Amino acid sequence: MLRTAALVSVLTTVGIIFILLKETFGFFQIVPVWDFITGTKWAPLFEPQAFGVLPLVAGTLLAAGIAGIVALTLGLGAAIYLSEYAPDRVRRIIKPVLEVLAGIPTVVYGFFALSFITPLLQSILPIPVIFNVLSAGIVMGLMIMPMVSTLSEDAMVAVPRELRDAAYALGATRFEVATKIVVPAALPGIVASFILALSRAIGETLIVTIAAGATPNLTINPLESIQTMTAYIVQVSLGETPQGTLVFKTIFAVAFLLFLMTLAMNIFGRWVVRRYTEKY
Repeated sequence: MLRTAALVSVLTTVGIIFILLKETFGFFQIVPVWDFITGTKWAPLFEPQAFGVLPLVAGTLLAAGIAGIVALTLGLGAAIYLSEYAPDRVRRIIKPVLEVLAGIPTVVYGFFALSFITPLLQSILPIPVIFNVLSAGIVMGLMIMPMVSTLSEDAMVAVPRELRDAAYALGATRFEVATKIVVPAALPGIVASFILALSRAIGETLIVTIAAGATPNLTINPLESIQTMTAYIVQVSLGETPQGTLVFKTIFAVAFLLFLMTLAMNIFGRWVVRRYTEKY
């Protein structure tokens, strides 16, 4: 029974990969792989059809990049404060409050971005449309920030006290100890938390579907509307697309590419952890 329970996740992963490969292979029998990867126009639902996935990839990376900047800045700052500055009583209050953010449904974040963040940004920046990637990226960053702050703070707390005491004995300030001793020593844990959070941002669906729009636009302008890979999958998976058609197979082709992107990020994160982990 225990062995079966352990194999459930493995078999589930194998089943997902099998389905993705099967449907993606059928798609690439019709659409050349090179045209899919390098094409700059994505319009499978209109005539003439175009299957260049670069607009979806660019939109996904742009949204995830904005979220990563927000999450790393705020999350690492919160982790340094909780680890090096906050008293125990304050830490016991703030840390659970931060973790509550991770439990808020993503659909709530999406409408928060659409109804609050976007009007706020429009009062500051010349944003012509209500759907834009900047507000979606900011809210996604707030959503994944607890993941960065919690895991990074755990890695900083695990740094031996002797390193801090030695730095203080040499005349270092608290800020110097935090930034030049603790953060470098906890770098593998920080990088792992950031990669994990960024993977979550790349796979996020509802926030970008609600707040970023549904325009497969190849752009790096955060003030414009875009469409991410997950948002496209939601758009086509509403039940109106007949199974077995070429448009239906695009879901699996995009999903397989998204799977490869997140897999590469996780492999890179594991390599960084193994490469820079220090034993104390």
